Amino acid sequence: MGVQAIADLMDAFARFAWGPVVLILLVGGGCYFFAYSRLIPFRYMGHALKILAGKYDSPTDTGQVTHFQALSSALASTIGMANIAGVAVAIQTAGPGTVFWMWVCALAGIATKFFTCTLAVQFRGPDSRGEIQGGPMYVILHGLGSRWKPMAMFFSLCALCGTLPMFQVNQLVQISRETVASRLGWIEGSSGAWLFNLGSGLLIAAVAGGILAGGIQRIGKVASRMVPGMVVLYMGCGLAILALNARDIPAAFAAILSDAFSGEAVAGGVMWAVLVTGIRRAAFSNEAGIGSEALAHGAAKTEQPAREGLVAMLGPIIDTLVVCTTTALIVLCTGTWTDTSTSGVSVTAASFEQVLPGIGTYLLFTCILFFSFTTTLSCGYYGEKSLGFLIGAERQRAYKYIYTVAIVISAVASHTAVLDFIDGMYGFMSIPTMTSSLLLAPKVMQEARRYFAALQAAAGPRAPSSR
Repeated sequence: MGVQAIADLMDAFARFAWGPVVLILLVGGGCYFFAYSRLIPFRYMGHALKILAGKYDSPTDTGQVTHFQALSSALASTIGMANIAGVAVAIQTAGPGTVFWMWVCALAGIATKFFTCTLAVQFRGPDSRGEIQGGPMYVILHGLGSRWKPMAMFFSLCALCGTLPMFQVNQLVQISRETVASRLGWIEGSSGAWLFNLGSGLLIAAVAGGILAGGIQRIGKVASRMVPGMVVLYMGCGLAILALNARDIPAAFAAILSDAFSGEAVAGGVMWAVLVTGIRRAAFSNEAGIGSEALAHGAAKTEQPAREGLVAMLGPIIDTLVVCTTTALIVLCTGTWTDTSTSGVSVTAASFEQVLPGIGTYLLFTCILFFSFTTTLSCGYYGEKSLGFLIGAERQRAYKYIYTVAIVISAVASHTAVLDFIDGMYGFMSIPTMTSSLLLAPKVMQEARRYFAALQAAAGPRAPSSR
């Protein structure tokens, strides 16, 4: 099977996975959570920040990482190449209007994450070694009952493939080759490029594998140190670029809003393509309703499920509403998205270099190096945990072989085929995650009312009402 045939197959697979069922579950389900919660959790954003700051941390609580480390681990996965390359791919594929639908999904995703991540702690259970774990498979098994185990197995199988860090590695290798290797004369001809890709894949697999061997504790510590810095660096660069292109920002917003409903920019006048692309990119960005985020938050040290749900709500705000919007405005204001000779991360790199000549590409490369690496770590943990549920925690270390092979393959594969494969698996992951969350939503609200009532009672009569 040729390269183009594989690319066409992956495209068909992603389109099939992201059919009406998944779109209704993610968007409709998110809107349902938004309304069903009566916005109660949204009124406690300040409290969520206090939880994140460690005010309620207790070393004796059940779990493996602190609230901050759990969110950092989740953000390490969500703030990655989806925010830099994925946004550029979406705009080139279906026009500026995709950004609007990303915003819509992010708002729904805030409510979705409260429900899915509260459940991840509320229905934790022991793995085959007796260690307490959280995640959609345990929510399904312990929240819905053993007769739902096939759905839990289906999620784990899809997560095993969907959380492979293939897109992140692919784009990291691409910009490393174009930014560093080519400029230094390390690459000669197509064979030289292929060898560079292969060598880079092997190096990334070795370094990431060493950190992954330390489990979620080591990943959480590394992520909690790297994630804040990488967000500040990228946002600082992004805001500098936007400041230099301030006069183009109103036109960029106008293009986003007008194209969201016309779909005429690139998608041939088909609004459906714009909407679906926006939803897919939002899901790839913040992972709300996909289930991978619940794997990280389910490891938090807490006896209060609603606390982790509140912390998880901050994720879509940071990664989609802030970081993805920044990327979108950068490529729209600079106009690099209209250049068909570039694709993926190269589009964003061209924007950086256009506004910050001489240093822009290197600044972006530094951001991508951190973004891709932290995402690769979190993805490794998700995959290992999924394999442990399928074949037993005693044998989950076998995942390192799958992980290594996937990194090497993604380093030399087409970025569109890789993205379509991950997209398809994300779509299938959302089915068991959202189905179980919708069925168990009353349990979440029962727990939330109890928690907020206790919080109000402890704070006194000035606390906001939870009703």
